[in-house]
Amino acid sequence: MAAAEEPPAPLTGVGWAATPEAAPTGWSVLATSTEGAPANLGKGFGHKGGGYLCVSTGGQVAASPVVTDVQVLSDRNPQPAGYSRIPEFPEPRAGVSRKKRVYVRLQPLSAADTAVFDIKLSSKSKAIPHYMKIVELGGFAVWCKKGPVSKSSPPPVPKPRSISLGLKQLSLQPDADSEQKPPERPVARCGSKRSSFTLHNSGDDASSIYNLSAMDGVPFTLHPRFGSSLSIGSNAVLAELNVKSLADIEKEYNYAFVVERTAAARLPPSIC
Repeated sequence: MAAAEEPPAPLTGVGWAATPEAAPTGWSVLATSTEGAPANLGKGFGHKGGGYLCVSTGGQVAASPVVTDVQVLSDRNPQPAGYSRIPEFPEPRAGVSRKKRVYVRLQPLSAADTAVFDIKLSSKSKAIPHYMKIVELGGFAVWCKKGPVSKSSPPPVPKPRSISLGLKQLSLQPDADSEQKPPERPVARCGSKRSSFTLHNSGDDASSIYNLSAMDGVPFTLHPRFGSSLSIGSNAVLAELNVKSLADIEKEYNYAFVVERTAAARLPPSIC
């Protein structure tokens, strides 16, 4: 794939050279017209010895000046504001007058929107496409080509990515707090319908063992004499309970423990 061509550089100066050899290094002399005829403009500018237009093209540095306009005026016209007269090589003697004078407007590249990129000479009868005629001198027409200035823009700065709260919470690493925090132990519940306890009664009942069901809504507590033989796993919640005897419960609540006695005897329940 061929490399992209660099855009042309605007002119950085326009000058006048008495001979093609008089132009300094870095300047290009317009020695011939587009038709190939010698482009000696000395007579048109009032130079007895002849002369040639020359141009310079420098690097596109933001602070370097570039030519944004060219004007050719009579010596009777005042110098336009913002314009400067082109240099001559070699410098003319003092007191030498010119019938025509060439002025250019120079601006820094960073401040210029358009600039002059080329100057050509042709016969008066020929037009050059995409060029603008400046003036006619003798048998030639002076043309210039203008265009927009391409400025190198700084590289774009990527915007910082915004991470949502949900993405921040996603992590493959375990949280430090979760590693140090001990696992929670299940809390034992009292009054569960399926929790059961065994009552050892060796003195009052012939079976000596009652499998009691701690159902919700059963209004009784146990007598302290059964506390030593009472077990509900490792739960110590019953230690602070106010216990009553079976006789106290039967008398106070009119509750005969029929269901419990039937379960203890391993008989089918006849009362539900």
